[in-house]
Amino acid sequence: MTTPARRIAVSNIGGYIPGLNAVLLGVVRAAFQLGWEVVGIRDGFDGLLFPDRYPHGGVVTLSPEVTDRLSASDAPLLGTAGRTDPFRVRRINKDNQVEEVDRSGDLLEAIRAQNISAIVSVAGMERLSQLLKLHRKGAQIVCVPASVENDVSATQLSFGFNTTLTCAVDMIERARQAAQSSQKIGVVEILGRHTGWLALQAGIAAGADAVLIPEIPYDIHKLADFFQGRQTRDNHCGLVVVAEGSESITSRNAATATTASHALKASLAPLATGSESVHVIERSGQAAKAVANELQRLTGEETYPIVLGQLIKSGTPTAVDRQLGLGYGAAAVRAVNEEHSGVMVAFEPPQLKYVPLPETINRIRAVPPDSLFLQTARSLGISLGE
Repeated sequence: MTTPARRIAVSNIGGYIPGLNAVLLGVVRAAFQLGWEVVGIRDGFDGLLFPDRYPHGGVVTLSPEVTDRLSASDAPLLGTAGRTDPFRVRRINKDNQVEEVDRSGDLLEAIRAQNISAIVSVAGMERLSQLLKLHRKGAQIVCVPASVENDVSATQLSFGFNTTLTCAVDMIERARQAAQSSQKIGVVEILGRHTGWLALQAGIAAGADAVLIPEIPYDIHKLADFFQGRQTRDNHCGLVVVAEGSESITSRNAATATTASHALKASLAPLATGSESVHVIERSGQAAKAVANELQRLTGEETYPIVLGQLIKSGTPTAVDRQLGLGYGAAAVRAVNEEHSGVMVAFEPPQLKYVPLPETINRIRAVPPDSLFLQTARSLGISLGE
């Protein structure tokens, strides 16, 4: 039985993830086997919403001839759109004020005009709700989960995490060697605003002395005691890996107590954090600086903070992510062929399954208290600031 020819699209509505082209390759090759045509939407949905921005058009034909010249390690062919939301597009109104408008109707009309029957969209945790709303408005949507923090619920492994982990381990290992040679305590901050998978696994692999994650509020005094207890006359070095979302017990309790007092401020300025520092808008570096300063004050040892930030997204895609990207892309095409919509492809070893989007949004894949990685860290003598 011949599968009817279709025209499907691929888009990336999240931020940059190493090896994004692997997912695209998986979609194109699997679709080609079915005799389908594949197009790519530039910069998330911007290629359809703002076609005038693109001299050669916001939609790109993805033939096997084009993708055969493409490598998983190349820059993303379709770009990214980390801040694009078709339901809340900013524009300047007639009063010269910034306002947000719902352009989802324009997007759906553009999809129909391009004769696109389904969209495979690569998205992180914060963008899944957009895809669910588009699905409920009639678009056939299949999502591929991508996250360098591995925080997307309902899947064991998000695309891009393994590559980021590998790069993070390499950089943390260099920081550990620097700490040893200079006899200082290095405090390395890496991505992980909501969860500690990246910090925990990278810290274990790189031989860190302590790992601080958002799931476990740390006691800075116990962390200081830990370092003082292990120091000798000839050894004053150490290495702390801290996820950017980590908080001390003191700061978390203070934040809880003052939440009500910031209600008016939040209503007037929704993006306000309640903190008054250089980290109000960009939190990167805040956790490392706080831990380094307090450790130096309590231990008397010299510390230095290092912020890896977005640098750990610069690695060459690993074999795991190359295979996972191809597998996710091919599975998404199978989902379209089986008339699934409003689903996310989820990796549940050894299978790739389809999970309804309502079961994935407003949830975070946090490190559970009984995690094997937490047990391993404690068995190795790594302090978690408890």
